[in-house]
Amino acid sequence: MRKSPPRWRGEHGESNRERSQPWLQNSKPPLAVPNDETVAANLNPYSLQQIKDRILNAPPWLLSTIFHLILLLVLAFITISSETVNGILLTITPAAVVETKPELVEFSMEPIELPELAPVDAASDLGLASQVEVAPLFKEITLAQPQAFAPEMSQIDPFSQLPKTSGASLGVSKNVGEVSSMFSGRTGKTKQELLAKYGGTQVTEDAVALGLAWLKRQQRTDGSWSMRGPYRDGSLMENETAATAMAMIAFMGAGNTHRSGKYKHEVMNAVQWLVKQQNRVGFMAERANDHEKMYAQGLATIALCELYGMTHDYWLRPHAQLACDFAVDAQSPQGGWRYQPKFDSDTSVTGWFLMGLKSGEAAGLDVDRYVFMNIEKYLDTVGGGGYDQGYSYQVGEEATRSMTAEGLLCRQYLGWQRNRPEMTHGLGSFVAKDPIDRRDSDVYYWYYATQALHHYGGPLWEKWNDKMRVELPAMQEKNGGEQGSWSPVNDAWGTYGGRLYTTCFSLYSLEVYYRHMPLYAGQAPKAAEEDDE
Repeated sequence: MRKSPPRWRGEHGESNRERSQPWLQNSKPPLAVPNDETVAANLNPYSLQQIKDRILNAPPWLLSTIFHLILLLVLAFITISSETVNGILLTITPAAVVETKPELVEFSMEPIELPELAPVDAASDLGLASQVEVAPLFKEITLAQPQAFAPEMSQIDPFSQLPKTSGASLGVSKNVGEVSSMFSGRTGKTKQELLAKYGGTQVTEDAVALGLAWLKRQQRTDGSWSMRGPYRDGSLMENETAATAMAMIAFMGAGNTHRSGKYKHEVMNAVQWLVKQQNRVGFMAERANDHEKMYAQGLATIALCELYGMTHDYWLRPHAQLACDFAVDAQSPQGGWRYQPKFDSDTSVTGWFLMGLKSGEAAGLDVDRYVFMNIEKYLDTVGGGGYDQGYSYQVGEEATRSMTAEGLLCRQYLGWQRNRPEMTHGLGSFVAKDPIDRRDSDVYYWYYATQALHHYGGPLWEKWNDKMRVELPAMQEKNGGEQGSWSPVNDAWGTYGGRLYTTCFSLYSLEVYYRHMPLYAGQAPKAAEEDDE
């Protein structure tokens, strides 16, 4: 008897017959017949019902993935704002074009290295120093308390906490000519007008031109000058900072700067050298002898402040300002300056620092206002009367003509009125008793007296100038290797200062007509209206 083959049932228990005849699976009538909407939903896979069913039947991991993706997209478009953050901008760029952001770097105030210009023709690189004594520049004096200068300098904080003023001194009277115009007469039409008004001549201008040409020949390849040589009759000692500053002042007095003028390259090389000497507290005469350091610093302060005042070149300002800050901080308790910062005072060094600070103030730099009041207090201790009771080098010493001339010029810049009897008496004595005389040569005295009388104006100036504009050019060497210079042989302080010293101071006097604008220009009477003697 043949057995029937076993019935194979599928996974869900259906038989072979049922699988081959699927209609048998639905032998029973359905519980409900689907309507038209249900049929349409089943036919459209993107209907709302189908989407709902698929979402509800989707596995949990898929739902979690979709939820987090939506959350990330929402967060990506959120803008965060607060009082300190304006916005966040996410920028995506290809790696090849991403630029590296600049890094912050630490820097310090050091002398600015300027582009090297073609070096100036110079003869040699010898050294010199200048000695100063009582009235003039360069005399050797033993310090009462010798001590190393560099350590003393390193302790100085140049940034004073006193109130500051910019461009106008409290010590200058309103009736005095505006100090801000101090350097405005050195070039152009104004220079020619001042020359004619105050008695300059073609002879004086020719002498200035010849003297500047001599200075150019003495400049060394590094931009500096030497007090010793290479010329004849140099100083006994070296002071490169003083020599370079003095030469710069002479060039600038005739209208030259590092940006314009016949000698702009010489001035550029010189100022490049000078700012390289400046340390972090503003000092520029480290290599000078102890008793000459502050003389050189005062002269260098004048040079930097005048050059900045004439050009307002941005890179010069920090150097000139630092020099002024040093000067203010170095003022001694007596109110002046001498051989070391904050220690002792003498009229000679004080005059240089006063002119440096006044030049800085006129250039628009910040200068502590009380420094000028302190100078006045110091001057009261060394003089204040007429020439017979004039100014001395230090307290308790006898008055001299050079210190009296310097003291009176300081008083003019500190605000003395023109009609003060002490000024009239003192300046009148210069003209009557100590006029310019080549047999009694003293360029230091002539320099200060010429300036003070020029500011004062009137008949006294005219009488002084009548001799000065003749005698000084006549004393200039007209031939030979030293053509254009002034010999120091017979000068009162020529042995200490040397040929560069006598040449520069002679040039300052011959440039007086336009070097500084006259302080009493609106007050000086005409010669016919007043007899100042």
